Amino acid sequence: MAIIVLFTDFGPAGPYTGQMEAVLRQMAPMHPVINLLSNAPVANPRASSYLLAALRHSFPGNSIFLAVIDPGVGSERKAVVLHADGQYFVGPDNGLLNTVAAQSRQMQWFEIIWRPEQYSMSFHGRDLFAPISARLACNTADGLLKPFTRHDLDVWPEDLSEVIYFDHYGNAMTGLRYHEGLAGKSLTVNGIVMEQADTFSAVAEHQAFWYRNSSGLVEIAVNQGSAQHQLDLEVGVGVSFSQ
Repeated sequence: MAIIVLFTDFGPAGPYTGQMEAVLRQMAPMHPVINLLSNAPVANPRASSYLLAALRHSFPGNSIFLAVIDPGVGSERKAVVLHADGQYFVGPDNGLLNTVAAQSRQMQWFEIIWRPEQYSMSFHGRDLFAPISARLACNTADGLLKPFTRHDLDVWPEDLSEVIYFDHYGNAMTGLRYHEGLAGKSLTVNGIVMEQADTFSAVAEHQAFWYRNSSGLVEIAVNQGSAQHQLDLEVGVGVSFSQ
């Protein structure tokens, strides 16, 4: 049974997540809905794309990701579905799904050509993306999608040497996937050099370090503190490695 996974920048307050869930419950009542993330980088599909690409691996192959970070809602940007390595991703064609595509072995893009009789130009998440996600879960999306080919992903980096997200503790995730070639190297951010550690307890209190997080990304943290505040970080700040 397909799982529908919500990934948005809607925030914890307000009606928007609940309104999308209401559509999914009515149209696909047998399919579980998981609100994975509601505080993706606001109006920043580029940074959010690297977070989405990392978090997808916690879910089975038939999952459907309803992803809405959409500052251009109502514009000429396409509404699309990406089928990548067995999973579906539904959302705006503004870069949000590009990292998933760039990191996948097999993929196919589709434009959503279906439109409801009435829908809000400012809330495609509820009126367009949620119904399509429900129909994909129920295998009733035939005739609603048109395949197309992309030729612009060659310049889209598979990894991003920048801060992309802060969690509740102030830890800073980057868009870099960890690999063994980074082991033992020093990381520099905002002119501050720090070393790798496996756990928080391996360094002194209030000491900054970097590590491989549970999603496989390079993450910056401070033991018993907030890397975001102590290191004066923000989304988009670059990071670099040296021996």
